[in-house]
Order: sequence, then C-alpha cells, then structure tokens
Amino acid sequence: MRVFTAHVHATEPPRLVREGWSWGAFLFGPFWLLAHRAWLAALLWAALCCVPALLPRGWGLVAAGAVAWLAGLVGRDLVRWSLARRGYVLAHVVAAPDQDTALARFLAVRDDQVPRFLPRPEIGWRPRWAAPGVRAR
Repeated sequence: MRVFTAHVHATEPPRLVREGWSWGAFLFGPFWLLAHRAWLAALLWAALCCVPALLPRGWGLVAAGAVAWLAGLVGRDLVRWSLARRGYVLAHVVAAPDQDTALARFLAVRDDQVPRFLPRPEIGWRPRWAAPGVRAR
C-alpha cells in the first residue's frame, strides 16, 4: 500500500504526490524536478549539484553520490514545497495501491473536488445543432 498526499487549489484539479523514495529524483535530479514543475527547487538543486565539482578529486565523487542520495530522499518533499508556493493546500492523506485508486478515494471523501474534472463549456456555448441559423435535417 502506498501513501499519497492530496493537495487542492482554488481553481485547479487536486494533485496527488506519493510519499517515500524517488528513483527518478535520485537518477535525474534537477531534470526530474523540472518534469514535476518545481522550477525554483530545480534551480537550487542544479546549483547544489555543481558543488561536488569544486571539491578535490576523491571527495567530489562521494559528494556527488551524497547529493543524488539526498535528491531521492527529499525529491517528493520539494515537489510538495513547490505546490505550496503555487497556492496548493494539503487537504488529505490517502493510502491506496496506485495513484488512480488514491484519486478515487480522495474524490469519494471530498466530493466538492469532482466538478473540477468535468468539462466546462464556455459562457454562451451551445451545441452545433442548437446554434441559431442551423436547421435540423
């Protein structure tokens, strides 16, 4: 069973972030953060990735490994931090086997979030068959 945190925004659909280790952040570091729209965290992490290059030869490899290990540990927390910076609020913690089930469980508890997934026609929108001047055949 995996644990997810559900974050809600006033105008956006809720976002789920999984708890725990992130292999993507461990292997790809700032690029993984960019893929998750954590721009500021990616910029800071890229600067941190440059620090091992300034160390002596033997210590640089150890420091690079430590930075990658740290990225795997806190990568998802940095995504949560960037969501909070964009106005998302932690709404719920959900345990589920996968992300789809976690979203279904979250929406079962917070049914006020369901309309954010429904298509919203523009104001004044009508189906083509109901438009003025179009006759049914």
